[in-house]
Amino acid sequence: MAARRFSRQREQIYQAVCAAKTHPSAQMVYDDLKKDLPKLSLGTVYRNLHQMAEEGTLVELDGPVARFDAITVPHTHIQCERCGGVRDVDLPYDPELDRMAERAGGWTVHGHSLMFCGICPACAGEST
Repeated sequence: MAARRFSRQREQIYQAVCAAKTHPSAQMVYDDLKKDLPKLSLGTVYRNLHQMAEEGTLVELDGPVARFDAITVPHTHIQCERCGGVRDVDLPYDPELDRMAERAGGWTVHGHSLMFCGICPACAGEST
C-alpha cells in the first residue's frame, strides 16, 4: 500500500480521534476541528478517517453512523440506544469466543468485535 502524504490536517484529524473518548463520527471530528482549520471540509475528514481505518491506524466501528477509535487492539464497546454515544468497556478480550464461533459454524475466525447496547448514565438520568 502506498504511503500517505503527511499533512497538518491529517495529523490533526488523527489527534482529534486519539484525544476523544467518545469514538467520534466524522461529523464530530469536523465540528471539533473547524474553528482551528477553517478551510477543512467534511469530505476531507471522511476521506482521511476512512483511509486511516483502511491502513489500520484507526478502527472504524459499524453502526448507523460510522464511529472511529484510535485503539486498534481488540476490545469491547458499549453504545447508548438513546444518544448514540460509544464508550470502551473494561472487559478482557476472550479468544475462546473465536474458537466457539469456529466450532459452531465451520468458519476460520480471525477475531471478533463485541458491542453492548443499553442506556448511558446521562440518558438514564434524563428519564427520572
